[in-house]
Parts: sequence; C-alpha cells; structure tokens
Amino acid sequence: MSSDPTPMAPKNNTQPPPPPRPTYPSYSWRNHSSNGKLVYIRDHHIANAELANLPKGPLGFDLEWRPNFRKGERENPVALVQLANKDTVWLIQVSAMIEFPATLKDILGSDEWVKAGVGIQNDCIKLYRNFSVSTRNCVDLSLLARTTDNAHWKGKYTNPIGLSHLLEIYENFSLPKGKVQRSNWELLLLDVQQEYAANDAHAGYMLYTRLSAMAHMMENIPSV
Repeated sequence: MSSDPTPMAPKNNTQPPPPPRPTYPSYSWRNHSSNGKLVYIRDHHIANAELANLPKGPLGFDLEWRPNFRKGERENPVALVQLANKDTVWLIQVSAMIEFPATLKDILGSDEWVKAGVGIQNDCIKLYRNFSVSTRNCVDLSLLARTTDNAHWKGKYTNPIGLSHLLEIYENFSLPKGKVQRSNWELLLLDVQQEYAANDAHAGYMLYTRLSAMAHMMENIPSV
C-alpha cells in the first residue's frame, strides 16, 4: 500500500522590499561659495548697472511666476529671473520694474554666456511670449546628463529629469520644494523665497559645471 505523497510547501512569491531610498542633506548655495553674494533687484536701472560687468561664462538660469489656483486660468507672466555663477546669485524681479532691463536682455540673447537649467526650452518660450526676449546658448541639464551619463538613465532620451534628482545623483544633495514654490513671486520676496530661488539657479550652475567636466572626459563626444 503506497503512502500519500508528502504535500509540497507553497511557493513564496513575496518579493523582498526595495532598499530604502538614500537621504541627502538639503542644498544651500551658501555652502558652496565662501564669498557668496545674493543680489535682489527690483529696479531696471539697478539691474542694468549690476549686470553691466557680468563675467562671461556659464550661468544657472531659472524663472518664477505667480501660480494660478483655478483650473483653466491663463498663466501669469514671469515675475522673477534668476541667474547664478559660482559666487553670485542675481534675483531680478522683473514684475516690479517699469521695463525689462536692457542689459539682462543682451545677456540672455548673447552666445557668450551659457544658460543652464532643467526644462529650459519652455522657460525660454515663456520669456519670449511675455517680454519678447530671446534666449540663446541654452543647455537643458536633463539632456546633458543623458548625453554624458546615458547608462545611468532609463527611458527615452527626451524624458525630463528633475533638478532635485540630478542634484542627488551628481552632488549628493536634495533640493526640497515645499509650499514656497507656489507662493506669490510678484510681491516683495521674503528671505525664504530668496533662498529657494537662489538655490534653484545655483544648483543649475553647479550641475552644468559637473556634467560639462564629465563630457570633456568622454572618449567620443557625441555631436549635437
């Protein structure tokens, strides 16, 4: 008489939990420049004077505008233009000015300064629609990261990568957003708004510097 077969234990299809996402300290532009300076400008004459001797070279670039809270409302015009190099951040509140600063317009339209940011194409389009200001020599940091470090990034080449994610990967810092992102950028800026805006632009400069160095180390630099 044969004995009943020993029942097999059910397979455990439970997957192990993914490893916890690493945490990073918050980015502050002040920690990356011992002589750092923030220049907040609300007058076009002062902007023209301040930017007249801007050193040529790469700039982190970003824009802010007052958000809408009702679906279907027309997007508000650009309120703040942010530029940054290693030691200085310029916050130029064009919404408070009688006219768009001529020197800023010249810098944005010049090939002698690289303007680097995430989703910069859309920012350039918006700036042109609002002020008829053309922006040249722009570099999208998402595309630069995929070009210089393509093996690290999945998905389509044109898929955007957020500024905070890029900062985590290449600088080991996070870039918290919070409620300040949705604040009114047309009013006199609070200190917390100034720091937020400065960090965005300065992070763009730092990432451009890092990714450009990686690009120069590539054996075969892809043609654009």
